[in-house]
Parts: sequence; structure tokens; C-alpha cells
Amino acid sequence: MLEMNSGAKKILIMKTGSTVPMLLDTSEDFEDWIIRYSGSEKENFLTCAVHLNEKLPDITNISGMIITGSPAFLTDLDPWNQVAADYIRECYRQEVPVLGICYGHQLLAWAFGGKVDFHSGGREIGTVNIRITGAAKTDSLFKEMPADFMAHVSHSQSVITLPEGAVLLAENDFDPHHGFRLGNCLWGIQFHPEFNSEITRVYIEERKTNIEAEGLDTEKLLSELTVTPEATGLLSRFVDFVAKKAS
Repeated sequence: MLEMNSGAKKILIMKTGSTVPMLLDTSEDFEDWIIRYSGSEKENFLTCAVHLNEKLPDITNISGMIITGSPAFLTDLDPWNQVAADYIRECYRQEVPVLGICYGHQLLAWAFGGKVDFHSGGREIGTVNIRITGAAKTDSLFKEMPADFMAHVSHSQSVITLPEGAVLLAENDFDPHHGFRLGNCLWGIQFHPEFNSEITRVYIEERKTNIEAEGLDTEKLLSELTVTPEATGLLSRFVDFVAKKAS
């Protein structure tokens, strides 16, 4: 892990929503888990809740950006999504590294002309197996990933069509677009590298009624929870990438 210089620009966490109530009761949210598993110190980050219309910082004052998940549906197209998309496109133009997670992944795709909608197969939740593609073997973030890895997921919407020029990096049998890259420093991942088994367990339990109404087996999902070190490692690799680019 590269150390960030004192006084260096910070990594922006663009917050697009908050986690489920049971986890909020522990006084932790997406940004706390992202920072914890990034391998870096809290003072190296700043958080802006774009969904609450907080003003985003000048892009020249950040070194990179991580976009969180959200309970929102992108297809609702709340006005703040356009504000976020404009900011993302400017990051891309200025080659500021960006990592979008779950809703953030979908927001990235939509910002560049991709299609996002409800998945025809319904919800994907729990711990799942994901495969890397051939292109991932030379990607700055994914090249250290094994051919198959486990990751935590919780989503009903997906990137149905990737943006033009996007490089597919990760997939599974449920979702063919679990990871992609645009250009040299913008990544979207549908899975949650910041989740651990306990966080995912709470998501399953919070949504048990809906999950079972959709025909999924809650007990089976809980029994399949496992550690996901390879997925989690993407956060520290992204932070390293940002630090190297800024040096």
C-alpha cells in the first residue's frame, strides 16, 4: 500500500444513498466500509452526499473518486443523477480515476450511454462466484484477480447494455456485466468489495420478506455466505492506482 503524502489531494467518496436501517443503527455506512477496506487512513478521504444535493468539490481538488451503492433505482432518474453524471464525465475528461460500486457502477454506465434496468432474472443477493474476462488479465485493477472469485452482491437493477467502448472485465451466469472499464482509469463493478459476510447477512435478513416472495431461499443464501478477499482487494488496489497516478 502506497502512503499518501501529507497535504495531498483526497479521494472523494460520492455517496448516492445509505445502507439498510439495521446497519445504520451501528453508526456505519457505505463510506465507512470503503475506507476500512481501502487500506488507507480516513483523513485521505472526503465524503459528499450527492443524493442529498451536497455540493461536489472542484475536480482539480481531488485525486480520485469512489461512488457508493444506494437503495435507489437509477431508472427513477432523480435530478441529482444528472449532476453526478456530469461530474463523472468531467472526471473522465481530466483522467481522474473513478471506481463505481453497485449503483455507482450503473451510474457510470448510464452517464456514458449504457442502459440500466431491472434484471429479467430478478434480484441477485448473497455471496456469488464471478469470472474475469481475458481483458481483465492486463487491467490495472483486475490483473491480480484469480480466474474465479467470490463477491458479495445485492441488486435488482443491472447494466443491461455497456457504454460504447467499454471493456468487459468480470461476469457471471446471472449478470454478464459485473465489471467494466472505460478509458484507462474509470471502472464500474456491480458487486460490493466493501461488504463482508456480516453486512451481507443483514441485507438478506432485512429483505427476507421480499426475497422469499420472489422465490429465493433465505436459509440457502445465508448458508452460502463466505469471505471475499479477492473482491475486497480491489479497493486497496484502486487507492494504490490513485496514489501512483498522483505521484
